[in-house]
Amino acid sequence: MILTGGLLIGALIGVNAQQKDFHDWAKTPPMGWNSWDCFGPTVVESEVKSNADYMSKNLKAFGWEYVVVDIRWYVGNDKAHGYNETDPDYVLDEYGRFQPAVNRFPSAAGGKGFKPLADYIHKKGLKFGIHIMRGIPIEAVKRNLPIMGSKATAKDIYSTDLQCKWLHDMYTVVAGRDGAQEYYNSLFKLYASWGVDFIKVDDLSRPYHTGEVEMIRKAIALTGRKIVLSTSPGETPMASASHVQGHANMWRTVDDFWDNWPMLKDHFHVFERWNKYRAPGAWPDGDMLPLGKIGIRAERGNPRMTAFTKDEQYTLMTLWTIFRSPLMFGGDLPSNDAFTLSLLNNTEVLNILNNSTNNKQLFRNEDGICWVADDPKTGDKYVALFNPGDGNEAANISVNLNDLGFTGVCKVRDLWSKSNKGRAKGTYTATINKHGAGLFRISAIK
Repeated sequence: MILTGGLLIGALIGVNAQQKDFHDWAKTPPMGWNSWDCFGPTVVESEVKSNADYMSKNLKAFGWEYVVVDIRWYVGNDKAHGYNETDPDYVLDEYGRFQPAVNRFPSAAGGKGFKPLADYIHKKGLKFGIHIMRGIPIEAVKRNLPIMGSKATAKDIYSTDLQCKWLHDMYTVVAGRDGAQEYYNSLFKLYASWGVDFIKVDDLSRPYHTGEVEMIRKAIALTGRKIVLSTSPGETPMASASHVQGHANMWRTVDDFWDNWPMLKDHFHVFERWNKYRAPGAWPDGDMLPLGKIGIRAERGNPRMTAFTKDEQYTLMTLWTIFRSPLMFGGDLPSNDAFTLSLLNNTEVLNILNNSTNNKQLFRNEDGICWVADDPKTGDKYVALFNPGDGNEAANISVNLNDLGFTGVCKVRDLWSKSNKGRAKGTYTATINKHGAGLFRISAIK
């Protein structure tokens, strides 16, 4: 009995150790591309590859690495501007696990799943991700398919309670039932065999499904593969903040974010309240970047370059960076113009995302908003100034350098323009356009 108990405790310690170690898999905020904003539930293999090709050539050197296939890759006849829930052509295996639709992902033919596509992406030095919906397919329950590794069947582990209200592919998996954990284990065993490095699990966070979050965490640990976990959508309940921080690498702080100013402006409040929950490997996620060419065959909107003005795009990238949100680009990368690329490959800006500390809002007043952060290597300070006002005039926004710990003369560098702005003492003032932002490095002159 003592030996058996020791083995059980050892096994539990092993799983717990893996659960703690998963934060090491995303020590800095994940950066990548996701198919949602441009292709919705209709992306095809050639489009994924072309975005991976662009990332490998133009962005990999700057830290961009994830290529993520978003929702409903298992439906052969989905549509833009919504979902085909009338006669969806689902693809499942004998254990009730969705498989890629071969008409959209030809390399998946012959039961290969996403492994050939993942191999293609890995050979480019990138990482591969997928989106799934929480739960077990309704179709698996209808067919009462067996659960791999269990005597249970789909009908033994499902519930109609808390079914997703906006997409009806799945039923809830009830934690604690025989076969429930085994179902999630079988899913992630499959994904690990494909070479998945990142998984976005939808309908998990609003409301927050504690039982399924815990089953997913355990299932990932059991694969032995480093699969970064992103929970969606948002806002994740604040009451569950500590739990999600202990189980996921990133979690949504808002619902789906699109290219309109009110949504962007709201992030100032959202990020301020989530700021204390950020930790290495556990990142509050402001959602994808609806930049570049989006809406090609999306769930909403028509083909367009982002509706954000250039100033608003600077605000978006500056705020996400100074807050240290994951960066998941939503546009079609090969359609990028020079300006869009310049938002993604600025090493001085990305250094803040990857290496800054003590990030926080310094003030919000009638003139504007200021966020600050530290460069732990140099003692320099990063200052982000925002003009969220809706008037037509630019605003002069000042930051008291004494509040940042500077008592003498400082030098100021504009990180977006990569230009030195001279010296300042006591106060630094910048003129910021309507809906715009400035991002600066402040250094003491010794």
